[in-house]
Amino acid sequence: MKAVGRFKIQPTETVLVIVDIQERLASVMEEREKVVRSVGHLVEMARLYQIPVILTEQYPKGLGPTVGELRESLRDVRPVEKITFSCWDEDTFRRALNELQKRKVILTGMETHVCVLQTCLDLLEEGYNVHVVRDAVTSRKLEDKEVGLNIMQTAGAVVTCTETVLFQVLKRAGTEEFRLLSRRIK
Repeated sequence: MKAVGRFKIQPTETVLVIVDIQERLASVMEEREKVVRSVGHLVEMARLYQIPVILTEQYPKGLGPTVGELRESLRDVRPVEKITFSCWDEDTFRRALNELQKRKVILTGMETHVCVLQTCLDLLEEGYNVHVVRDAVTSRKLEDKEVGLNIMQTAGAVVTCTETVLFQVLKRAGTEEFRLLSRRIK
């Protein structure tokens, strides 16, 4: 892959991974609304462009299900239940990702400095190109979020934002997809 190629997102090469945006966990996040809204935009983009979605839930008996605002739009996606911090360490996740044969991962979720970070590092180690969406990840403490983002970027992840991802996938104005997504982000 050319040096610039790792920064580009092509829908046919990409999977959206949503890590542990669950009721009890989200309830203690200062950035809850922003993150859920951003992930919602990315889920709609994935739907419009047939980008597969992998959703995880960390110990759902304790942390509850995925937040209600996302559950409806993800009703066709069965969550991967896990107790490992890194999604990669969960066999079901690893198999699902390998079966998709996509090498670029748009990574979102909670908490940035724990599950998102460990997942990102494992994916990078396995040769995946990872785009961490800054406004679609969070931690209980914002300084912990920044530490996680800094580590991921230093390790080789592309730290990006929701609108950058959306417009990279859209590529052009004037389409029905552009109208749908631009209405969402206003």
